[in-house]
Amino acid sequence: MAINPPVDATRTQAWAQLQQHFNQLQQQGISLRQWFAQDPQRVQRMSFDAGDLHFDLSKNLITPETLQLLANLGRQVGLEQRIQDQYHGVHINNTEDRAVLHTALRRPESDEGKFVVDGQDTVKDVREVLNRIYDFARKVRSGEWTGITGRRITTVVNIGIGGSDLGPSMAYEALKPYADAGITARYVSNIDPNDLAEKTRDLDPETTLFIIVSKTFTTLETLTNARCARTWLLDSLRAKGAIFGDGQDADAVRRHFVAVSTALDKVEAFGIDPANAFGFWNWVGGRYSVDSAVGTSLAVVLGPDNFENFLQGFHAIDEYFASTPLEQNVVALLGLMNVWYVNFFGAASHAVLPYDQYLHRFPAYLQQLTMESNGKSVRWDGTPVTYQTGEIFWGEPGTNGQHAFYQLIHQGTRLIPADFIAFANTPHPVKDGGQDVHELFLANYLAQTRALAFGKTADEVRAEGTPEAIVPARIFSGNRPTTSIFGDTLTPYALGELIALYEHITLVEGTVWGLDSYDQWGVELGKVLAKEITPAISQDDSALAQQDASTQSLIQFYRAHRR
Repeated sequence: MAINPPVDATRTQAWAQLQQHFNQLQQQGISLRQWFAQDPQRVQRMSFDAGDLHFDLSKNLITPETLQLLANLGRQVGLEQRIQDQYHGVHINNTEDRAVLHTALRRPESDEGKFVVDGQDTVKDVREVLNRIYDFARKVRSGEWTGITGRRITTVVNIGIGGSDLGPSMAYEALKPYADAGITARYVSNIDPNDLAEKTRDLDPETTLFIIVSKTFTTLETLTNARCARTWLLDSLRAKGAIFGDGQDADAVRRHFVAVSTALDKVEAFGIDPANAFGFWNWVGGRYSVDSAVGTSLAVVLGPDNFENFLQGFHAIDEYFASTPLEQNVVALLGLMNVWYVNFFGAASHAVLPYDQYLHRFPAYLQQLTMESNGKSVRWDGTPVTYQTGEIFWGEPGTNGQHAFYQLIHQGTRLIPADFIAFANTPHPVKDGGQDVHELFLANYLAQTRALAFGKTADEVRAEGTPEAIVPARIFSGNRPTTSIFGDTLTPYALGELIALYEHITLVEGTVWGLDSYDQWGVELGKVLAKEITPAISQDDSALAQQDASTQSLIQFYRAHRR
C-alpha cells in the first residue's frame, strides 16, 4: 500500500510561526529565571503524567505558546495520521514495503482479531509465540529443562548483535533485582573473539544455555559467535569428561542451544531442535524488538509474570500516545521539542542522564533506537532533506557523569538538551550514619537541573567572596534545557514505559523530518565491504590489489605484525 509523500515541515504555516516565535524569543532574551518569576503557574502548566511516569518540562526553553505552535506543526505534517497508520499496519516502512507493528507485540490477548494486517492476526500470532516462550522459560526456571548431564541451567548466554543484543542486555541490567530464579544472563555481540572469551571464561558448560538471536540465522557476527560458542561447549564438556566422542555432540547442542529465528531449516542445520526456535516477523525492526522473542533471555531470567508486566508498561504508553491530543500529549511534545532544539537552536546532540545505576546501558540502547532510525538524509519518498535531521544521543548514569562531561553541558559553548530520569524508590535503601543515601543521590538529580536552568550570576559569585580575577570562570549562564522524568520505582512495567516513550519520540521526529525511521540501509555498505576485504587480510594478494591505497597500507601493516 503506497503512502503519501511527506509534508515538507519547513514549508508549513506552523514552521513559519515557530521561526517568528523563535526570533522574538531571541530578541527579548531567553531567561528561565524571569519566566519562572513571571509565571507562578509555569510548572503546573508544563507538568504531565503518562502511565505512572511524571514529566516536568518547565526547565526547557519554551513557553506555553511554543508548545501550542509545536502541536500545530505536528498536525500540519500529519503526525496524528502517521500514528494511526503505524498502529494499524499501513506499510510506513517505505523502502522495504513493510508494516511497522512493534506496538502489536504488547497488545493484550483481548485484542486478538482486531489487528489483522496483510492477512495476519498479529496479536494472535504474537500471543502464540509468547506462550511458547513462557512455557520454555518455566521449564528452565523450574529445573525441568537441564543440560546434557542433567544439571539445571544457571547461566543464559544471549548471542546477537544490534537490536538482538542492546535491548535485552540493557533490560537485564535494568531489572536485575527481579531475577529471582538463580539464573544469570550474559550477552555476547562483538565479533571480536575477546567478547566471547571473557563471557565464557568462568562458566560451567554443564549449566550454560545459549540463545542464538538472528531472524534469518545468517547474521555474520552472530553466527560466527554461535559456531565458536558451540565449539567451546563441546570442547569444555569433553575436557570435563561429561561427553565422550562425537556421538553425544548432537544431544549436547540440542540441550544447550535454542534459537530466536524464523529460518527453521538453518536452525536445524546448526543442530538446534526447530521446536526450540521462537520467531518474530518482518514488521518488527531489530531496534524495536526487545519485547518480542528477542527478549527470551529476559523471560527466562525474570520469569513470565515480570515479562508480561514489562509488556503492559509498553502498552500503557502506546495507548496514551495514540489517544491524547497533541497539546496534552507529553510523548509527542517531547519529540516535537527535540525538533525545536535541532532545527531552531542548532543542537547537535541530546543527553539522556539516568539517575539510577541499573539504567547504565539505557543511553547506549537509545543510540541505536534513535540514531539508526533518524540518521537519514533522504525523505521517505527518496527526495533529499534540506534541513538538519537526527541527534547524537549519549549519556551516562549520575552521579558519574557529573564528574566527567557535565562541565561541557553547564559552561560549554554548545547547547545540549538533556533528559534526567530518576525513581523515588530504590531496591537497596541504605543509610550513611543518619543520611539516607538515596535521598543524597536524588538531591544531585534535582540540583543539576536547577543549576542548568538558573545558573549563577556574577553578583552571586562575588557575594561568595570570589576574587574578581576568577569571577568569569565561575559564572554559570543557565538557560540550559532539561526535562525531568520521575517515576515511583524502576519495575519491569516502568522500564517498558520508558522504552515505549523513546520509541514514539523517534516516530514524532521522523514524521516531522519526513523520514522512514524504520529502515537502516546505512549499516549495509560496511558489511558488504568487510566480506570483500576479508580475503585480502588472509594473504590473498589479488584481493589486496583491489583495495584502495589506504586499505592496502593498513593490511600490509597487519600482515607484518600478526603473529
